Amino acid sequence: MAIEWTANDESGTVRLAETLAGWAAPGTVLALDGDLGAGKTRFSQAYARGIGVKDVVNSPTFTIIKEYQGALPLYHMDVYRLSEPEADELGLDEYFFGDGVTIVEWASLIEALLPPERLEMYIAHLGGDARRIAIKGIGPRYAAWVRDLQRMGAR
Repeated sequence: MAIEWTANDESGTVRLAETLAGWAAPGTVLALDGDLGAGKTRFSQAYARGIGVKDVVNSPTFTIIKEYQGALPLYHMDVYRLSEPEADELGLDEYFFGDGVTIVEWASLIEALLPPERLEMYIAHLGGDARRIAIKGIGPRYAAWVRDLQRMGAR
């Protein structure tokens, strides 16, 4: 099941991130994609705040994976600079199926390594602070999240 969330400004993106953070549980995987500057890291920052992370969250572009502690551990990944074989060597399964929440920026680059159940999001820049976020729930839990977002006004 797939929907679109339109954020007319940054607060709309933050509201989506905080809503999804409220549903976080161990093993949650959010697979983010979008052009450079579309807002993947901004979404991740708002999500982190939503699960109680107090640290400054920034892009893990050069470190690949950053770990933060909130109500749940947050594993924030940026796989832009990795090939699929390189990513596979990192043992990402330990994160995906661990005790925390995983956010993967540029997730489509390692699609074969992602868990079979996840929430996929593509953030498109519409100009100014506006974004259109395509959201696809893969698996029963994430499909239910998409239905809940639809009831909140996503199309």
